[in-house]
Amino acid sequence: MLVLFALLLSVFLVLPKQSRSLLQHLGQPLAQIVAFPLGALAALDRNLREAWGGYVALRHVYDENRRLRREIEFLRGQNGELREVATAGQRLAALLEFKEGTESETIAAQVIGRDATSWYRALVLNKGKRDGIRPEMGVMTLAGVVGRVVKANSSTAVVLLITDPNNAVTGFIQRTRDEGIVEGTARGLARMKYIPLLSAVRVGDSVVTSGLTGGFPKGLVIGSVRSIEKVEGDLFQSAEITPEVDVSKLEEVLIISTARPFDERTADAGSLLPTPPKQRER
Repeated sequence: MLVLFALLLSVFLVLPKQSRSLLQHLGQPLAQIVAFPLGALAALDRNLREAWGGYVALRHVYDENRRLRREIEFLRGQNGELREVATAGQRLAALLEFKEGTESETIAAQVIGRDATSWYRALVLNKGKRDGIRPEMGVMTLAGVVGRVVKANSSTAVVLLITDPNNAVTGFIQRTRDEGIVEGTARGLARMKYIPLLSAVRVGDSVVTSGLTGGFPKGLVIGSVRSIEKVEGDLFQSAEITPEVDVSKLEEVLIISTARPFDERTADAGSLLPTPPKQRER
């Protein structure tokens, strides 16, 4: 194309004026014919340059977006970790405040495992014999009773939950002061047995530890009465209890280290009475 243009230009300069005038008339349509593809090529080149520039810009924006998304994900992860640390700090602060305010000596522990079988409802704690943990010690939270230590090795301890049918503690109905034995049930709740027939217990009453036996001081909340059962001919009535502590969400607990190694399930009534004073010799 360039060669043709140069040839026409040289011819235009060499030929006489009349010939050049003729070529001018001929060259205008030819120039228009030549200009069209040249203009199209120039427009195509311009569009290609603009498209390439747009692609490069979009690629840069895409890479920048990927980088920003990674940073956002990282910051979200850090934010979640910080929230978890803050939440754990609040729980531990409340637990420490409660520990300092209670008269019983307690040891703070973390839940590191849960019983995965259907035989027992139990927790595994990160404190053991070297921390002063012994079987029959009571376990609690700010809300109330959790269970009792049934096994301890050097660094861990197993806690049988208050909802396990193999566990039992003495308690009383806070409003009526009627005592009974609180045991776990197969439904994951608790049941208070040996409530006197004449007791005015009703749904919603709070049940607390009696402090007479076992590893719990008096007054710790066990749960609230959800239903009452009276069987004709029985000497006592019973009440189903909803535990105050949601054992499925426990992360930290307090172990009551002043527990008395006493099994109230095998105790007789006389063993709960104080020893009478010795008579003085006259």
